[in-house]
Amino acid sequence: MEFKLEDIEETFNGEIINEISNNEYLIKIQDKEHHLQILNINSSGMEFVLDNHFHSVNYVENQTAEFGMSESVTENLLVKFNEENILRVTDEDQATSILRGTITRVSDAPYTFTKEEAVTEYRFTVHMKVEWYDVREDKNLLEKSFSGWGAYGLSGDISSDAIDNDGDGLIDGEDDDEFGDPREFATTVAVTKIAEDVLNEIMTSW
Repeated sequence: MEFKLEDIEETFNGEIINEISNNEYLIKIQDKEHHLQILNINSSGMEFVLDNHFHSVNYVENQTAEFGMSESVTENLLVKFNEENILRVTDEDQATSILRGTITRVSDAPYTFTKEEAVTEYRFTVHMKVEWYDVREDKNLLEKSFSGWGAYGLSGDISSDAIDNDGDGLIDGEDDDEFGDPREFATTVAVTKIAEDVLNEIMTSW
């Protein structure tokens, strides 16, 4: 798969410096200023012009009722590809291969209980099917299902809930990235894990 986002070094996260007009902005990415004009945003993806270069990004298909999941997974995949710099992002009609993803299931279920059977920990799990298609060879390079999870409690404060929210072996004060809304954090952890696993699978399949 070949992807390309001109002038973006690592991530697709930016700071809006100035709103020039409706849907037209001056933004900063990696300490560099860029001109962004959003042409169209819908449930399938978005079209935009960045520094006079047209781009079209399709969201991962979401077959669940979980709002915003497609955008979150798509953004995490773009971030990982840009960080590793192994594949370029371009429009589908110019790509030599295409990565398609479908979120098939999302579960948010109790995972840990007290002796009194009260829930102390929930696990938010995302399941996704990925297909990597070689346009030139007309064949699938990869077809596999992935899943990722994040944990959260009911205390409302993941920095002091005694839960390893992202599965890195660190808890609360030991882990400097455990903060924010518990369920939102668990969702971010889940989709980030999937993006990392997809990238690793592509690298080993290359």
